[in-house]
Amino acid sequence: MKCGGSTLAALPVSFFDELNELQREGVKPVIVHGGGPAISETLSKLGIETEFVNGLRKTNEAVLDVVEMVLSGGINKEIVRKILQNGAQAFGLSGVDGQLILAKPAANAHEIGFVGEVTEVNAAIIEVVMEMGYIPVIAPIGIDEDGQRYNINADTAAGAVASHLGVEQMIVVTDVPGILKTVNGEKQVLAEVTVTEIEAMIASGEIYGGMIPKVRAAVQCIQGKVREVVIVSGQEPGVLTRAVREGGIGTRIIRTNEGRLS
Repeated sequence: MKCGGSTLAALPVSFFDELNELQREGVKPVIVHGGGPAISETLSKLGIETEFVNGLRKTNEAVLDVVEMVLSGGINKEIVRKILQNGAQAFGLSGVDGQLILAKPAANAHEIGFVGEVTEVNAAIIEVVMEMGYIPVIAPIGIDEDGQRYNINADTAAGAVASHLGVEQMIVVTDVPGILKTVNGEKQVLAEVTVTEIEAMIASGEIYGGMIPKVRAAVQCIQGKVREVVIVSGQEPGVLTRAVREGGIGTRIIRTNEGRLS
């Protein structure tokens, strides 16, 4: 499950109750979180300029220090506390811990600085945490063999974690109900969309900004072991149970038309 930091802060108590219930029923959630708005706010307070290139934050050493502080030290522990307060058990991790997320510079590093691409996920660490009865909560900071840190887009990190764990489903919890498409002048949520259709929507500009990394991450992990990615709003009643057990919520991203439900 990928959750934005700002999205998690606004989630109702019922979301965490549901997470607790699913864990008791034998579901093993793994959470990768972001925190873009909180990072931007902290950078602003510190007088550090920030900019974005194709939806990704340009990251120098000063920005990277703030990213790690906010994600690993702030938001990660806030999520763990919220889960604990609602009866479940959680264990906070950074991608740096135990070299959980190994990374290399992004292809356009000359434009965006210390932003990384995931090369490996040490899935054994996550599996041990789950075997102990905890929900892993992962901050998307990567590291290379030389100890250099990288800012990893949370959607990209979540997709990599899902692929390396070999899970069938990734849920992207957002503040929007799914992928929207303009039909007869009105925005409508797409129930299902294929990888090919996503590429066409990016090319046409219907998918833009921060939604691009989300769907790109979905496409990457679907090309691996993940069967489907579901983009949902965390404010929907019963969102997790419906996404995991029932379907019929948000946008389901699938590989080809052969995977359509209807």
